[in-house]
Amino acid sequence: MTVFFQQVVSGLAAGGVYGALALALVLIHRATGVINFAQGEMATFSTYILWTLTANHGVSYWPAFAVTMLVSFVGGIGIHQAVIRPVERGSQIRVVIVTIGLLLLLNGLMTFIWTGEIRAVDSPFPGGTLDVHGVVISYRDIGTIAVCLGAVVVLWAFFQFTKVGLALRAAAVNPAEARLVGIRVTWMLGLGWGLAAVLGATAGVLTAPSVFLDPNMMQTVLIYAFAAAVLGGIDSPIGAVVGGLILGVGLNLLGAYVDFVSELRLPAALLVILVVLLLRPAGLFGTPQVKKV
Repeated sequence: MTVFFQQVVSGLAAGGVYGALALALVLIHRATGVINFAQGEMATFSTYILWTLTANHGVSYWPAFAVTMLVSFVGGIGIHQAVIRPVERGSQIRVVIVTIGLLLLLNGLMTFIWTGEIRAVDSPFPGGTLDVHGVVISYRDIGTIAVCLGAVVVLWAFFQFTKVGLALRAAAVNPAEARLVGIRVTWMLGLGWGLAAVLGATAGVLTAPSVFLDPNMMQTVLIYAFAAAVLGGIDSPIGAVVGGLILGVGLNLLGAYVDFVSELRLPAALLVILVVLLLRPAGLFGTPQVKKV
């Protein structure tokens, strides 16, 4: 049982990262109806900003983290206004192509600015471990889980208890009626992109200490996040978080008890996407679409 609980705790840490990035995907999907394929590159770009502040300019981690989140938020809004807004009234495939183009642009820009050299990013959490009845839990895992869940709780409270959050939900669910009651839908959708960028940046800076930083760092994590979003329900914020946690724990347990899965984590995530789309397209918490025939 010790091995089981060890894998569960480690899986929760990874799942928290998947859930944060999946929640970013869900926010943008609810606003535009498409998946932002550049979400991973946006997160990596934010992580490079953090690395530059801490490694090159000697800024302490948490002030650098706050600056990075602010830059990410403004950058997310800017991307929506400058890149997405001109095409969002067109077909969904056009927006998808634009996000893929943004992915390539950001990846090339990161390579140009910071080169493709692999860089180490310090973790803000101590490197020690905590022994709980034989289960060894690293402080890094505890910190990762706390930050991810904290970000989700803050975002949930923002949507539930603030007028801006309610306006953002209305703009995402029914933009036409939201305009009729005076909500500035375009700015609300831009705010959604800003919040998604912050969630992605959080996932990026928590991932970097474990996998090292390079322009392609978040591409695999994005696939896991997409699997988490599909599992939980692509239109369900709660489902994205729960899906991330389930996926993180599930992959860890399969890797521990099924030998070949440890080498096939990515195909296993892709299999999750395929199975969910075939058996329950709406996911665990999503709303099934009803079509008249």
